[in-house]
Amino acid sequence: MVNIRNLDPSASPLDYYGSELRRLREDAGLTQGQLGDVIFCAGSLVGQIETARKVPTRAFSDRVDAALVTGGVFSRLVGLVLRSQLPTWFQPFAEMEARAEYICTFQAQMVYGLLQTEGYARAVLTTGLPDNLDDLVAARMERQRILRRERSPMVWVVLDEAALYRPIGGREVMRHQLAHLLSFQEERWVRIQVLPFAAGEHASLIGSFTTLRFDHDPDIVYAEDLISGHMTANPDTVKEASLRYAHLQAAALSVEASVALITRVMEERYGHQPGPDQRAVA
Repeated sequence: MVNIRNLDPSASPLDYYGSELRRLREDAGLTQGQLGDVIFCAGSLVGQIETARKVPTRAFSDRVDAALVTGGVFSRLVGLVLRSQLPTWFQPFAEMEARAEYICTFQAQMVYGLLQTEGYARAVLTTGLPDNLDDLVAARMERQRILRRERSPMVWVVLDEAALYRPIGGREVMRHQLAHLLSFQEERWVRIQVLPFAAGEHASLIGSFTTLRFDHDPDIVYAEDLISGHMTANPDTVKEASLRYAHLQAAALSVEASVALITRVMEERYGHQPGPDQRAVA
């Protein structure tokens, strides 16, 4: 059955996307089923997206742009759509993060969102028992596109050693996640330091925080509590965060020593484990 629900394009990015998809599909003289055949999906999926009942993926958007010769309309829109799926309180930070020239963050519990694999992100987001898990995962992966821009931000992460040992998502997910962290060795604008257990008490026992720096705007400090996040450009807070971050960097392992530790944990804790009838191979 063809979906014919009318949308208010101004209601949300998802509604605007759906209304534009219907308009351009009809202008091309295609039914939902015919467009689905061209872009290798069911016509019902086209209908669900046109009626804002399902969130489009980037792959879907790229195929629609090619099929309808839109000049990249949907590939540009999908970023806004996916960002709109983030929690309302988080969206302002995501927008500022995408504009930042320099991102420095201390993470006490888990890998920073920009560096998470899809499997790791899914395991983290599942803990909130969301109804739209797939959409949240897609939105988190979309955030990471800023690292692949021609002019990407400088990202400096200090990661507590505890995050390496906490088996989020299980052994295989963690192995892929740590391997992903190691892959950033080749990235000029991403640096990762591990704050070792041996550091003992440190400058941010209170928890994680992130500072965003911009070319022409004041720095912003962001931190989360139990249910939401908060940003501030208060100069005293920014100064205090900068001081604490400098102490964390000084207490952390060097980038090179951090690589060695991540490698060792990945192999020793999450590497192949022999079964009862197998012997370990050196």
